Amino acid sequence: MKNQILGTLYGLAIGDAMGMPSELWSRRKVKAYFGKIETFLDGPKSNDVAKHFSKGQYTDDTTQALIILNALMETDFEPKDQVIAEKLIEWAEEIHAFDNEILGPSSKAALLAVKNGKDASEITANAVTNGAAMRIAPIGCLFNSNQSDALINYVWRVSKVTHASDVAITGAAMIAGAVSSAMEKKTWEEIVTDTMNIHDKALAYGAETFSPSLKARLELGLEYAHKFSNDEEAFSNHIYQVIGAGVSTSESVPTALSIAYYAKTVERCAILAANLGGDTDTIGAMATAICGAKQGADEMDPSYLQTIHDNNKVDFNHYAQALLHYRKN
Repeated sequence: MKNQILGTLYGLAIGDAMGMPSELWSRRKVKAYFGKIETFLDGPKSNDVAKHFSKGQYTDDTTQALIILNALMETDFEPKDQVIAEKLIEWAEEIHAFDNEILGPSSKAALLAVKNGKDASEITANAVTNGAAMRIAPIGCLFNSNQSDALINYVWRVSKVTHASDVAITGAAMIAGAVSSAMEKKTWEEIVTDTMNIHDKALAYGAETFSPSLKARLELGLEYAHKFSNDEEAFSNHIYQVIGAGVSTSESVPTALSIAYYAKTVERCAILAANLGGDTDTIGAMATAICGAKQGADEMDPSYLQTIHDNNKVDFNHYAQALLHYRKN
């Protein structure tokens, strides 16, 4: 099981780092500048959100996931709003995230409110961006796939410090649930079925919004995956143009799940997401974490793992051991 947990963590970091250079560029611009991203690259100087990152470095998606784990380890994996908020604010101040283009809009507004001693509930209730989903994948490692109710509740408790809308919680629960099922090496059809079931349950959490259905969009993405099974370019175009690759949960989560289903391996998934256009690092982080959970670290390209090791100060074994210890068996 530790191999699957490490696969999730490395998958998260690989998808994030591979997608970093093209983050928030249009699909046309990605093609014009890179041709095709096929390996880890430096962030272009002309990309305001990626220009400070070098080849193989992951962004705030992976960093926030690890910060959440640090907060949970401090409280024996009993989620505490104050501790999670403090850890996120401490990191944000350390890297000047409040002043630079690093934090997502919902997380930035909520954390600033908490920092200034204000009530953030109105902000979090209307947070429909993907900040909760982008950092949630490791939480899926704590649960078996038959513990969906407990998983959803835990996702809610971990996420609501910045995101407390129904769509944000549902999207995060779907990503965590997909990881949970993938870790058990279920078939991709079974993973999708489990994820759809989680969607139906998770909508009961959070403040009601008028966001599009994540389930309906995922169903459409799966249709494209089958229709264009032998045409990667057509698949990506349809995902980008119809489902979307923006920062909203209603776009990026069904897109990430569709790409994971289509790509199936960490290596293909990371490249596919990086070339998609839009919120490439976040979509890559979510999608590739799911593939990593199923594939396991031992089956990944060793050069990918080495790149993450060489360019980031992180010990994933430390986090994997904690997740394994607190896993709800």
